[in-house]
Amino acid sequence: MANYHDIRYNFAIGSGANVGAMKLLKTVTASSDSTIDFIDGTDDVVLDSTYRTYLIKVINAHPGTDDVAFNFQANAAGGSGFNETITSTSFKCYHNEGDTLTTLAYVTGSDQAQGTGYQTISSLENGNEESCSGELWLFNPSNTTFVTHFMARFQDIHSAVSMDTYTAGYFNTTSAIDEISFKCASGNIDAGTFKLYGIKDS
Repeated sequence: MANYHDIRYNFAIGSGANVGAMKLLKTVTASSDSTIDFIDGTDDVVLDSTYRTYLIKVINAHPGTDDVAFNFQANAAGGSGFNETITSTSFKCYHNEGDTLTTLAYVTGSDQAQGTGYQTISSLENGNEESCSGELWLFNPSNTTFVTHFMARFQDIHSAVSMDTYTAGYFNTTSAIDEISFKCASGNIDAGTFKLYGIKDS
């Protein structure tokens, strides 16, 4: 008989086979790239109604330029320019190696109120040992009735400080979202692994 923990972590529970299973759709390895883009129908990328939930894992993203914001944006189907309207919120907690600095705070400089710029989801420094890792969730991006919601959580090392950043918001459009772009506020993405997953729910 399954106990509580068996049920909680059994991703196959649901009305159909493999409901909740994650399917790796695309892996991109950065190498001094200005952007890392996932565009439906390009280079075998799937970002359409095949899955209702998409997850992008970013592993050890490292910038070419020191002390820069790490950002993302989207295009609606048929759109261009990665400039969809975003309303978002952000907060972070951090703790330094010397145990002299601890903070939990809202990040006013990382939110948008009907903005069209790239959304900040982390920060990056380019020391040899420095990088950020985290994940971005997109919920039902092909739906054309509701806006598309997103959530991101990233961990980075920043001047000997462990920073845990939470960001959430929505693209204020009912058009399908089918393109996602990552970039640094300035300079290239020197290295990092980006993995796109689809999550089956029916």
